[in-house]
Amino acid sequence: MMKFAPAALAAALAVALVGCASAPHAPAAGTPVAQPAPAAEPVAKGPAADDNLNAVLWSQTANEHDFIYLQTYRDAQEKLLKAKADATWDALAKDDRAAHASLKGLKPAVVLDVDETALDNSPYQARLIRSGGEYNEAEWAAWCQEGVAKPLPGAVAFTKFAADHGIAVIFISNRAKDLNDATLENLRKAGFPVAGKESFLGLGTFVEGCEQSGSEKGCRRQLIAGKYRVLMQFGDQIGDFANVYGNTAEGRTKAMAPYTAWIGERWFVLPNPTYGSWEPAVFDNDYTLPRAERRQKKIDALRTN
Repeated sequence: MMKFAPAALAAALAVALVGCASAPHAPAAGTPVAQPAPAAEPVAKGPAADDNLNAVLWSQTANEHDFIYLQTYRDAQEKLLKAKADATWDALAKDDRAAHASLKGLKPAVVLDVDETALDNSPYQARLIRSGGEYNEAEWAAWCQEGVAKPLPGAVAFTKFAADHGIAVIFISNRAKDLNDATLENLRKAGFPVAGKESFLGLGTFVEGCEQSGSEKGCRRQLIAGKYRVLMQFGDQIGDFANVYGNTAEGRTKAMAPYTAWIGERWFVLPNPTYGSWEPAVFDNDYTLPRAERRQKKIDALRTN
């Protein structure tokens, strides 16, 4: 038997007592044992998702994007001279043609939108993705002033073919009036046959007797109607072809309903998944809504069956 000195014995007892006080008590039989809380999921790090990333990436890198443009413009070119030879052929909607119903003596023309129809502005969209920002007029104007937008596949070849066969090439754009000169210079630098300032109708174009509503192009198409028999129109949005009275799903469908037979014959629609009037149509055209709310409305508009 081991013997302890009185002081050593007191110290040993103190250690034992402390150990007993700090050790957990065994639960009584039948008492549920608390389980430890699960570890929190690690928070993902990195940039927030951007709705436009895949759209812009597709526009810039997918062969399919370029092939759609080439296919569209080549198909139009094959049909252009036949349309020119038909004196009754016209590609203006009825309300755009109404004030100038007679086609007699009118020169033939083709009408093209500029952005995402003739010129590629995907670098501007890419800048927004990298910065995490949204469209604003100042940055857009600065991009346009750079005058470095490249032509979209097939567009230059088609317009040159038209010009070589005596067909006027007219551009209608919703760029602001102070961007006219920069846009004309960009079009020329890209290789488009630009006859002069009269072949470009920007947002500030005044049309006597016609009141323009917002960025609608109807007044400018009516101006063209007085001088030209339009053989074909090209654009990436419904408003490039017809007046849309109420930018809703119903309004957009109604505007195009009388002319669906013209698609691929007189009207040539090009793809633009990065922006356009189709987007605000799903959030009631209300850009005052916070970005997150607009995004949720777009998600709500998705079909799952």
